Parts: sequence; structure tokens; C-alpha cells
Amino acid sequence: MASLRLDDQLCFGLYAASRAVTSLYRAVLEDLDLTYPQYLVMLALWERDHRMVKELGAELNLDSGTLSPLLKRLQTAGLVVRNRQADDERSVRISLTETGKALREKARGIPDVIGTAMSLDDAGVARMRTELDRLTESVNAYREGMAPA
Repeated sequence: MASLRLDDQLCFGLYAASRAVTSLYRAVLEDLDLTYPQYLVMLALWERDHRMVKELGAELNLDSGTLSPLLKRLQTAGLVVRNRQADDERSVRISLTETGKALREKARGIPDVIGTAMSLDDAGVARMRTELDRLTESVNAYREGMAPA
């Protein structure tokens, strides 16, 4: 029979770990003057610049109601520009400014800090990432199967 003890719950372990990691990111990102969600947006743009808001939202799993205010704050900070598409006013392309591109160099050491704090080398980070991806896919597939037809 499954235990209902708090310490036996996987969800509590995930919750505690998530809070600890997010708190660490908050402290590390202070020097960049970025929040954790803003950092995620910047990571996506550093990987591939000039992206549509819809595309960013899909990649980051954020709806436009959450993403739009983030992008406005990044634009106010001078890190990105938002351009409405001439052929479709509803479509907005996000591009890094020179300041936004330069911030990448300041952020370069963050993954090492996080890995060190987690006591993970590069291989350990890769294994953890694989397990987290597998867990997310499995839970999402299960949840989708629960949806009423």
C-alpha cells in the first residue's frame, strides 16, 4: 500500500528541489539583473535570435499572458526589441539588442555554478536532464490520457 507520509512523496522532493534550485538561480542572476523566467527567455534568444513570440512561448512552455510582460521588461532594460510584423500585426518578432548579446558573456559561467552547487559534473547534468525530460514526457502523456474524450 502506498504511503501518505510527506517524506515518502516524490512530489515533495521535486517541490523542495525546484525551490532550492530556483532560489540559487535568483541569487546568481542578481548580477545580471534578470529574473529566472527572463533568463530562460535570454537563453532561448542566445541560442537562436530573431524569434516570433509564439515560437518562444511554445519552446518555453509559457502562454502569451505570461511571456508578453517578461518581454516588455526585457525591452525596457534594453536587452531585446519587439517588432510587429507588417504582414500580420498580431505577430511579434523578438530580437536581441547589442546589450542583450553582450550579456551572454556575463552569463557564461552560470551553468558551472549551478552544476557545482548540485554536485554534478557535465555527465551528471546530462543524466539529470535526460531523467527530467523522461519524467516530464511520461507525466504529460499520462495526463493527456486522463482527459475526457
